[in-house]
Amino acid sequence: MSKLEILASFSGFDDFLLYLAISGVLLAAFVAIYIKITPYREIQLIRENNMAAAFSLSGAVIGMVIPLANAVEFSVNPVDMAIWGFIALAIQLIVFVIARIALPNIVVDIPAGKTAPGFFLGAISIAAGILNAACMTY
Repeated sequence: MSKLEILASFSGFDDFLLYLAISGVLLAAFVAIYIKITPYREIQLIRENNMAAAFSLSGAVIGMVIPLANAVEFSVNPVDMAIWGFIALAIQLIVFVIARIALPNIVVDIPAGKTAPGFFLGAISIAAGILNAACMTY
C-alpha cells in the first residue's frame, strides 16, 4: 500500500470525528437527563452493586445508542443526524415516563434491588431503541 493510498484512507476522518463528537454529546446529555429524572441515583446504586439499577441504566444506554447509530448511518449531514439523535433521546425519556406510569412501584423496586423490574425497564428501553432505529431507516 502506497503512502497516497494510506492518506486517502483518512480522507473522511474529520467527518468521523464530527459524528463521533455529536453522538458523544447526545449520549452524555441523555444519560445526564435520564439520571436526573429518575427519583433514585443509578450511579450510586450501581457502585453499591445494585443489579436492578445496572440493568435499568444499561438498557437505557443501549436503547439510546441503537437509534443514535442509525441516525449516524442514515443522516444526510451532521445537522440531520443531530435532529434524529435528539428525537431518539426524547423517545427514550418518554419510555421511562410510560414505564413509571405503568409500573409505579418501579421507582421503589429498583433502589430496593429487585432485579425483575430493573431488567424489565432495561428490556423495554432496548426494545424501544430498536423500534426507534427501524423507524429511522426511511
